[in-house]
Amino acid sequence: QVQLVESGGGSVQAGGSLRLSCVASGATSTMGWFRQAPGKEREGVACIVNDRTIEYADSVKGRFTISKDNAKTTVWLQINSLKPEDTAMYYCAAAAGPGYWKLEGTYNYWGQGTQVTVSS
Repeated sequence: QVQLVESGGGSVQAGGSLRLSCVASGATSTMGWFRQAPGKEREGVACIVNDRTIEYADSVKGRFTISKDNAKTTVWLQINSLKPEDTAMYYCAAAAGPGYWKLEGTYNYWGQGTQVTVSS
């Protein structure tokens, strides 16, 4: 069982930046970030697959950067040029096996989430 703890969310103005962190209790090769805005489905925004391949949702490319430490237990999400539409609860997720990175079912472990609120 892997526990995930997110941090780094907050309230910022449009154009600002945040760095989200996710600390895992064990090493996993695939870790990603999802977000869920009010009234919307949870969506994948970024993932490091098998500690090598980095994936981004089209809506965040160029603004979001995912990275992972060498110990494979911490993953960060750097969010720049924040927009009001980025407002959501952001969740860290970890997968124990293979699967398409955007599918929630790929992931075995989830954090509790960290709120990001962007004002215009």
